[in-house]
Amino acid sequence: MSYVYLIRHGQAGTRDNYDTLSDLGREQARLLGEYFAAQNLRFDSAYSGGMTRQLETARQVTEAYARAGLDFPTVKDDDGWREFDLDQVYRGLAPQLCASDQQFKQEFEEMTEQIRASRGDSNAGIHRRWLPSDIKIVEAWIRGQLPYDGESFAAFVRRIQGAPMPNGREGNVIVFTSATPTAVWAARALEISDERLLRIAGVLYNTSITVLRVREGQVRLFSLNGVPHLNDPEWRTHR
Repeated sequence: MSYVYLIRHGQAGTRDNYDTLSDLGREQARLLGEYFAAQNLRFDSAYSGGMTRQLETARQVTEAYARAGLDFPTVKDDDGWREFDLDQVYRGLAPQLCASDQQFKQEFEEMTEQIRASRGDSNAGIHRRWLPSDIKIVEAWIRGQLPYDGESFAAFVRRIQGAPMPNGREGNVIVFTSATPTAVWAARALEISDERLLRIAGVLYNTSITVLRVREGQVRLFSLNGVPHLNDPEWRTHR
């Protein structure tokens, strides 16, 4: 059997420059690597989505193992583990929702103004929480009720479920990914296939550890959203 450790990336950048790690995000990833190394946890293979924030999280963990004098497998990039493109979803669906939902339009305009007013300050609250407009836009994308020429939710799920996954004979596998891909696999183990998986994605901490067991094609959820490396509550972030 194989144990798959799904790692959500560290805290990302601002809404207008999201695909990077904040200073705290790099610290979270470093602490994760040091925790794994202190536990002498060995991995037989490692994967990462191709996004900068995913790869940087993997790099921090790899370097922590090197400092501890421990081997860490070469991280293989695979875009199957990428997060969906929220910016693209906004570009495709926000104009339609603004035309049909005045409350969404107001929330969307307020969010846009707050982003502008933050002037790229990574500590501004607008960059560190999910807003009602975020939830509405993602729900609209999942339901597929509006025209959209980007990656559909169904295609996204197929992509994630088609990403490299051990067949039960690879030992410990670590995957550096994001909240929604982690939620897709946790939901699969729990036999959830609809928008309820957002409830899983929404609670995942940055650099949280979710463990699956894979044996003979069967997937079981062993743990979800663990952050034993983040002892200080201020280190535990969701966005």
